[in-house]
Amino acid sequence: MEMSKKTFMKNGLYIVSTPIGNLGDISARAIETLKNSDVIICENPKHSLKLLLKLDIKKKLISLHDHNEDFVIDEIKDGLDVKKYSLISDAGSPLISDPGYKLVRYCVKNKIHVVVIPGASSLTSALQISSLPINKFIFLGFLPKSKNNIKEFINLLKETAETSVFFVSSHKILMFLELLEKEINNRKIAVCKEITKINERVFVGLPEQVFEQFKKSSKNALGEFVVVFEGNITLKKNKGVISSDTNIAIKKLLEKFSLTDTVEIVHKIGNIGKKELYKKALDLKNEE
Repeated sequence: MEMSKKTFMKNGLYIVSTPIGNLGDISARAIETLKNSDVIICENPKHSLKLLLKLDIKKKLISLHDHNEDFVIDEIKDGLDVKKYSLISDAGSPLISDPGYKLVRYCVKNKIHVVVIPGASSLTSALQISSLPINKFIFLGFLPKSKNNIKEFINLLKETAETSVFFVSSHKILMFLELLEKEINNRKIAVCKEITKINERVFVGLPEQVFEQFKKSSKNALGEFVVVFEGNITLKKNKGVISSDTNIAIKKLLEKFSLTDTVEIVHKIGNIGKKELYKKALDLKNEE
């Protein structure tokens, strides 16, 4: 409640997290920040207005989305030094697969005061409740739109050692689970539905098991989903194994790239530890 005691806020940009479903998840600091802002930047003013009216907050709203971010920056840049702007998304933590990155980059580059007001995030909530290993994870954004691109996405999951987390819309969840069941059915998945809302559910199991649960009721496919998928432990076990093909690739890369760059390239492509790669690359270079 520090801001309640001291309502003074510097001019600049405030990145404010809002609830992902349950209004009780908004922090006192977030409410105080929004109340003391001059302008609130949001994705959809109609959507954000519902939350702000419940909080009895009436401020000027500016819509910011992927197609007008440069325009918005140009419109407000002269005011960022003399006014307080809050940036919110439709729900949860701003900038996570939502617009705002260019605005924050502009502020940082131009030494505009930027503050984060942390709060709810469906991303971290899904990871926490998934019961899957999350000491290392990779965030993949939204599931692609077309069926062919979804298949390519699943191929990426096959070769990902870390736990993956991503967003899936209601009209794609059944297609995704059906394709996943056919391609990767030996790793666990957690499909988190409507987190913090009245219809919150978490489906955990192998893709085949989760798909069967979804087919039992059409209501299961309604809502918003965050999917957490177990990493390929085989890749983890094989990490550090340098094959003869890898040796050949290292030799070819060393012809065009430096030792450091070669190690970096092979590390990213082959999921092999840099320490082992550096030693091998150095040995191969000295053989020349």
